[in-house]
Amino acid sequence: MTAAGPVAGTSGGLLPDHHPTTDFFVCDIFDAAPKDDMGSMEHPMFSLSTRPDRRILSYDHNGVSIQVTPSVRGLATIHDKDVLIYCISQLMAAVNAGRAISRTVQLKAHDLLVATNRETSGDGYKRLRDALERLAGTRITTNFETGGQEVTSGFGLIESWQIVRKTRGGRMISVTVTLSDWLFRAVLSKSVLTLSRDYFRLRKPLERRIYELARKHCGRQADWTVSVDTLLKKSGSASPRRVFRKMLRDMIAADLLPDYEMSEEPGDLIRFFRRDVAIEPGQVPVLSPQALDRAREMRPGADVYALQAEWLAHWRARGAIRLHAPDKAFLGWLAKRS
Repeated sequence: MTAAGPVAGTSGGLLPDHHPTTDFFVCDIFDAAPKDDMGSMEHPMFSLSTRPDRRILSYDHNGVSIQVTPSVRGLATIHDKDVLIYCISQLMAAVNAGRAISRTVQLKAHDLLVATNRETSGDGYKRLRDALERLAGTRITTNFETGGQEVTSGFGLIESWQIVRKTRGGRMISVTVTLSDWLFRAVLSKSVLTLSRDYFRLRKPLERRIYELARKHCGRQADWTVSVDTLLKKSGSASPRRVFRKMLRDMIAADLLPDYEMSEEPGDLIRFFRRDVAIEPGQVPVLSPQALDRAREMRPGADVYALQAEWLAHWRARGAIRLHAPDKAFLGWLAKRS
């Protein structure tokens, strides 16, 4: 569950919830909160095109250099990234439970499709295979840091993949994915952030990319302000600036991003601010640093700010009643949730 906002609705450009009856709090596949690595959230590594994209992408910003080279099937897309997010989420859940992990992850194909809000039809499985091929074929050359190390290297987004099918009917049963060493280091160092589950309902590639940037840069802050030029560069969009600005204005009007609102500010700036801070200023329960520290002890490795946002959404859903002891209410909710 995530902070309340327009994204909770069923209209306005969001993808439908393909699995609305799934019990998120019982099914094992949803015990692993969606996690994304901070490196690819910070820097553009995925195509925002909905058609095969065979460009070689180059990006330089603040000493970080990235070149993304496609295979004959094109660049991996922001929607293909769902596979990586699911793999990272499963690995982090294992780490937090004290289980050993490796770069090779074996998944149930059906669970992956359900958790990422994809259709489980034959076309859904075909799209999954196409995504795996693009992820393995796309090559990254970069010098940016993961796990406290700066390494200049070239690698695929995934090293290899394998699909196991039943012999009768050809139904896909399981998928084995071997992640790149670079991505696995991000997991080991916990260089990841929790995403809203509604991320998977964002229809447009740019919406997903802009949400990633807001999630990465807001962090503990109530808001983040960035120039349109910088946002264009960091998004990886190939659109001209005037077209990109129009797309941002459309996003502001639609107001679909989970957790964050956007506004256009003087000076060609865009401001992002957290919904849990923006809604009902002065009345939102404030948690003490001690409560957040206790939450870290209760949930080692978890993103406590994401947990705080979930709790605030729960508080609002129950009528936003006045709380005399917010810390106690939050920690009690967290204890029942675990």
